[in-house]
Amino acid sequence: MTVREDRIIAADRDVLAGRRDDGRRSSRVRRAAVKLRRDRALLLLAIPGLGILLLFQYVPLLGNVIAFENYEPYFGILHSQWTGLSNFALIFNGNPAFLDALKNTLIITVLQVAFVFPVPIVLALLMNSLISERLKRLVQSILYLPHFLSWVVVVAIFQEMLGGSGLMNDWLRSHGHATVNIIGNSGLFKEMIASQVIWKDSGWATILFLAALSQIDAALYEAASVDGAGRWRQMRHITLPGLKPIAILLFILQLGNVLSTGFEQIILQQGPVGINASEVLSTYVYHNGILSGQWGESAAVGLVNGLVGVALVLGANKVAHLFGEQGIYQS
Repeated sequence: MTVREDRIIAADRDVLAGRRDDGRRSSRVRRAAVKLRRDRALLLLAIPGLGILLLFQYVPLLGNVIAFENYEPYFGILHSQWTGLSNFALIFNGNPAFLDALKNTLIITVLQVAFVFPVPIVLALLMNSLISERLKRLVQSILYLPHFLSWVVVVAIFQEMLGGSGLMNDWLRSHGHATVNIIGNSGLFKEMIASQVIWKDSGWATILFLAALSQIDAALYEAASVDGAGRWRQMRHITLPGLKPIAILLFILQLGNVLSTGFEQIILQQGPVGINASEVLSTYVYHNGILSGQWGESAAVGLVNGLVGVALVLGANKVAHLFGEQGIYQS
């Protein structure tokens, strides 16, 4: 076979390969067109929601540029002085107020992860053991009702119960006992924040774990019972593994808010305990940005906060993949 014949054969192969690629691309285009025509009604219904998401969630991200400026509202974003990373230098060079806010945020986060996160799992396991479905629904309704109360109402309830003139101290005084200062005690502030979150949101999160428990095949429990497994062994080898995927998913999502403790809950209770014990990153941004006019520095804090949350979510999701769990998305 001559060199020319080899070149002709190679050229023919390239032409055939190009035609196959074109055929695959045209096939994908046709399939995409079919799906668009099939789902056009759903896509049209999704456009308003997508527009709201873009307008109120993604477009405001462009405002993070003021973290790199000496932002002045009078001049606007385009005409404020560009300062580069100087706002970030103010944060990481040992600003005492920022370090106190960061320390308080981390302590509250650790308390919520250690004590708040397991509570819905325990409640779901206890409720799942109830025999009466009517009693189970009643307990579930009572537990998740506080979720629908605003933090203003929740804080007011705790103040009426545990405040200096609250029901508990009134009862102690009427029986000749010394009163207990809880609401205004700066040493108990972080524990009180965690207890409020438990009371308000644990019942709502329990619904997710009850839904996961309902998906576990009852035949597994029957087989385990026939094999002689008691209730504790069934919980260890069947129930807890069934809850593991949803628990990991919720834990990863919670890590995204690790530095974003509840702004409204804390700002409502800063007066009695003082700034030093209660300042967190979200209230720090409010006090320094909105009230003090340090817009660039506060935006830098918020940007670092968001980037840390994203990094934690991505890292935790990768760890979940390494242990064979799905996480929040598949890579």
